[in-house]
Amino acid sequence: MEYALITGASGGIGYALAEVFAAEGWGLLLSGSDPARLAEAGARLAERFDTSVRLFAQDLSRPGSARLLYEQVSAAELEAAALVNGAGFGLLGPAEALDIDREEAMLEVNMVSLTTLTKLCLAEMKARGRGYILNIASTGAFQPGPYNAGYFASKAYVLSYTRAVRHEARGSGVHISALCPGTTETGFFAREEVPIPGGAMAAGEVALAGYWGVMRNRAVIVPGLRNRILRLAPVGVKMDAVGRVKQRQIRKREGA
Repeated sequence: MEYALITGASGGIGYALAEVFAAEGWGLLLSGSDPARLAEAGARLAERFDTSVRLFAQDLSRPGSARLLYEQVSAAELEAAALVNGAGFGLLGPAEALDIDREEAMLEVNMVSLTTLTKLCLAEMKARGRGYILNIASTGAFQPGPYNAGYFASKAYVLSYTRAVRHEARGSGVHISALCPGTTETGFFAREEVPIPGGAMAAGEVALAGYWGVMRNRAVIVPGLRNRILRLAPVGVKMDAVGRVKQRQIRKREGA
């Protein structure tokens, strides 16, 4: 049985991708920062699918945690034939007002841990001549995001890094893709303390696009016709629109 290592697997797109991989016959190596939530997610998946589910609790916002996760998987004598870097979160507010420690933690999980796991798993996959890496970016990677500045910038990094590593891996047998969803029905917005915006896609729909996109070796996967159309708009126009939306979200959150 081949295994998929999926971070951020306790909920949202990460959990939805675990469902898709399990339905396609993959074993699951699931990671999340909350051991209780991870255990619940693992139990649900094990009950629904006839596959192996292994759990590795790890808070990827802590420096060095990605390497510890990789070492945990290796110590269990397991190999990840697929890697999904799904862990991540955002912070909403003016750049100077955001808590420094929380923003550093966000950048650690969104960029550093993703980079470390990609490097470690890619080396193994190249040696085997086969593998799949799916890094979850965002449509926010295509323009700056006022009042979500660090988050949007981190997703731009994910997209750029993924495309560059994909170029390096040509001919190796390893598929490397960036999944760039737009607004999705997940707990992401609860963490930002704002309601889910209208028109959000279901996490399962995004997950299906991501799974089949990386299987078919697509470089950049943008789920949803609306998101693909919006991608074509001028960067300045999109940035202004994002700024207005985020300002409204802040006002609603503060009860103004």
